[in-house]
Amino acid sequence: MEELTSVHNQHVKNWKKLQTKKFRRQSGEYLLDGWHLVNEAVKAGNQLRQLIGTADQLAAHQDLVARAAEAYVVTPEIMQHVTDTVTPQGIAAVVDLPDAHRVPANIQGAWLLLDRVQDPGNVGTMVRTADAAGFTGVVVGDRSADIFGPKVVRSMQGSQFHLTLLEGDLHKWIQDFKQLGAPVYGTQLNPAAKNFRDVHPGQTFALIMGNEGQGMAADLLKETTANLYIPMRGDAESLNVAVSAGILMFQLNRELD
Repeated sequence: MEELTSVHNQHVKNWKKLQTKKFRRQSGEYLLDGWHLVNEAVKAGNQLRQLIGTADQLAAHQDLVARAAEAYVVTPEIMQHVTDTVTPQGIAAVVDLPDAHRVPANIQGAWLLLDRVQDPGNVGTMVRTADAAGFTGVVVGDRSADIFGPKVVRSMQGSQFHLTLLEGDLHKWIQDFKQLGAPVYGTQLNPAAKNFRDVHPGQTFALIMGNEGQGMAADLLKETTANLYIPMRGDAESLNVAVSAGILMFQLNRELD
């Protein structure tokens, strides 16, 4: 194991740059921060390209050190510098960045599509909820938060290893589902929309969630099979997009129970 003590070391500079989308794409890698994410990556069969940890953490987990292609002992200051968290756990790992633009041969199952959802916490929470609800994958449209940005990765809590995460043109995805004869549901605060309890999508369908403030784009709303709303008994005007997505995903995918 190599010991690093300076934030000016080139390895440290590169780890820091993994906080940016540009460098993640250039390097084909991204950073996992904390024991839970590192362990989830290992359980999913991912190679740890570089394992980064403080001396005490690496000494206590020699099994992970043995699994890593490279291991580095760093100071707590370096760990704080590269992870962008208030209280780092003292462990991080660099893993391969999945190809988010690949076109799957089979889009069977339940899929969540995100239209300009910009808050990283919301995106990560919805991916994690899609995982819990048994969805096959999540497609992030243009102008949404980067699915492998540090805040989204922390919020996903390892769910990126359990389902398919992609970026793509949502118009094309809608057409792909229609060609399969599968329904595509939008979401809309509109009395003319359908009550979400009244639809029965079957095993293959797509659900689109829109921007936090503006909702779904009008041109996407016109292309869907139906647009859904959640009736509210109280006086709140709307729900957080991640909360709405959770309610809808578990309801629409209930037929798999």
